[in-house]
Amino acid sequence: MKTPVFTGTCTALITPFQSSGSIDYAAFDRQIDRQLESGVDALCVCGTTGESSALTVQEHVRLVDHCVSHVAGRCKVVAGSGSNDTAAALYLCQKAQDAGADALLLVTPYYNKTTQTGLIHHYEYLADQLDLPIILYNVPSRTGLSFTAETYRILSQHPRINGTKEASGNFSLLAETMAFCGDELNVWSGNDDQTLPMLALGAKGLISVVSNLVPEPMAELTHSYFRGETEQARELQLSYLPLMNVLFSQVNPIPIKAAMAALGLDSGILRQPLWTMDPIPRKALLDTLSAFELL
Repeated sequence: MKTPVFTGTCTALITPFQSSGSIDYAAFDRQIDRQLESGVDALCVCGTTGESSALTVQEHVRLVDHCVSHVAGRCKVVAGSGSNDTAAALYLCQKAQDAGADALLLVTPYYNKTTQTGLIHHYEYLADQLDLPIILYNVPSRTGLSFTAETYRILSQHPRINGTKEASGNFSLLAETMAFCGDELNVWSGNDDQTLPMLALGAKGLISVVSNLVPEPMAELTHSYFRGETEQARELQLSYLPLMNVLFSQVNPIPIKAAMAALGLDSGILRQPLWTMDPIPRKALLDTLSAFELL
């Protein structure tokens, strides 16, 4: 049985960029403090929501180091360190490990992709070189590549592969994986709108985009479930569904940054090629924020 890196809600932090293009570290620190004051259990830095694919290697390394230093042990820090190049992933992992991160989030190789056998060799090679627990990240809508349940089963046998962030939306894959792996592979929901059904299947929590905006209810969603208050968890899941949906009306993190900007939450600008929201989905976003009495 593997102890999960965290149980509950982990916020996949945005990266605030200044108009000059540089990272706004003061704004980033305010985001971290707000999250911790709101009761989240962990923070993920340099993930998809943090626009990691648009960071330079130097920025990526510094941002992880800065996050770990500012958190100062107040919660677990999960460092996004994946790449479609195994050697590059190892470099980012080693730097995150040196910085003091608690765990590594490793997305499947994208664009060049690989076979299932290649996936196994990629992750086992990285795990063999590192000391930190690894969270796999399955998001085929972005990478064009998905784990199979059998690949999950094989990887779950490695002592440093702690679990997976599942954002495939494939509940058949999820159920088969959990049946194959049992307690040897922890699972976290990678989709806010699927959190409760994944918890019901045995997931250990959520790695959330929506909690950037509303951390308290997203933390309470998982906390109430683990307290056995399943009806409260169900009500939170369903009542916040319109907000979850509108925050994914365009490519993440475009809507979450727009929503945070509307609330004055120091989200900063997007890095190209990401662009500001189109007028129609932006109006729907603002209308939803008003309906939730957030504006």
